[in-house]
Amino acid sequence: MPTTVHPSKFAQNPLQRFLLATELDTRLIGMIVALAIIWIGFNVFSGGLFLTPRNLWNLSVQTASVAVMVTGMVLVIVTRNVDLSVGSILGLVGMVMGVMQTDILPAQLGLGLGHPLIWALSLLAGLAVGVGIGALQGSIIAYLRVPAFIVTLGGYLVWRGAAWWVTMGRTVAPMDPTFQLIGGGPAGAIGALWSWVVCVIACAAIVVGLYLGRRQRLRFNFPLRPVWAEATLAILGCGIAIGAVWVVNAYPWPRRIAENYAHANGIDIPDGGLFISHGIAMPVLIALGVGVVMTFIATRTRFGRYVFAMGGNPEAAELAGINTRWVTVKIFMLMGGLCAIAAAISSARLNAATNALGTLDELYVIAAAVIGGASLAGGVGTIAGAMLGALVMQSLQSGMVLMGVDSPLQSIVVGVVLVFAVWLDTLYRRNKH
Repeated sequence: MPTTVHPSKFAQNPLQRFLLATELDTRLIGMIVALAIIWIGFNVFSGGLFLTPRNLWNLSVQTASVAVMVTGMVLVIVTRNVDLSVGSILGLVGMVMGVMQTDILPAQLGLGLGHPLIWALSLLAGLAVGVGIGALQGSIIAYLRVPAFIVTLGGYLVWRGAAWWVTMGRTVAPMDPTFQLIGGGPAGAIGALWSWVVCVIACAAIVVGLYLGRRQRLRFNFPLRPVWAEATLAILGCGIAIGAVWVVNAYPWPRRIAENYAHANGIDIPDGGLFISHGIAMPVLIALGVGVVMTFIATRTRFGRYVFAMGGNPEAAELAGINTRWVTVKIFMLMGGLCAIAAAISSARLNAATNALGTLDELYVIAAAVIGGASLAGGVGTIAGAMLGALVMQSLQSGMVLMGVDSPLQSIVVGVVLVFAVWLDTLYRRNKH
């Protein structure tokens, strides 16, 4: 019969007993506490502007593109590699998608902006370019044995130059109206009703996931968490989902946009004004979807197991029969595809493809992955932690903007936070061993 996980007799306080019973990652808990401190601190110093539905909604949209890329960067770092070219790939792919919409598709196929195929074909072209670049870099790293640092540093320069060469420095705008929805905005959000539908689905998924996990433990005779711990995890997960949806639904459309919508649809405007909720923005939905898929890939597939095996001990993984070279190529192909998705979000949100698109994003992505618990020594990292790290990084930047902090000082803070996170990772690994 399976046994129930009981707190160790050596646990000295209720917090330790709670963590042992729920099996929550202490590093993840620490990040959540740090995020709460950052939010509360910025809210105090900004005069209450930070913790408003409007700012939190914008914060979620601003985090989306980095959150998408950091899910791939985790796998790269887990295998003891690094990708310095992600920002440049984003810029090049964004430019390619912009040119597809404004020049190539209208000229070659006669498809103008607003055609139902133009956004899909542009997105497919961007994905093809991103995956192709990832395959090229991954092949050089895996088969020519050139260090990833050097290959992607070269890519950082090459792809940024290629982005300029595509249009000779010209900004490409506007984007297709349907494509723009990927970037958010009043039209690029799903509204209050569908946001609550997503919330119900998320809560159901949390409960079902905990139930299935318990059944799996029972099936393989693994220790079980106490029922109260399972219930606590379900309540916490559902509470976070409900709170997030409540916040995004509390942020209404701008007054003029709401009035124009009412006039166009024959809706009477009440005396107090028309309140139309934004709901969850499309970029956030995309980022969450990518996070779920990447978590499944990392934890439930053979490919994911190979990635962590390579990161833990590359020589042992190769001796065990893992084709480490091909796995490396696939990791960088996946990273390129994620850069293409992030490029679609960024260019759609800006409604333009510019040569500055993605500048310094590689630093924010690497910093978010490291802050989120990915170890530069390899073998350690989680998708959820990395996405939370992206939120921490964007919260720092957003809060400093609200406080009027100069851009150079913002860079200094990000650099200090990155070094501090790596130092904490070093201490954590040292104490663990």
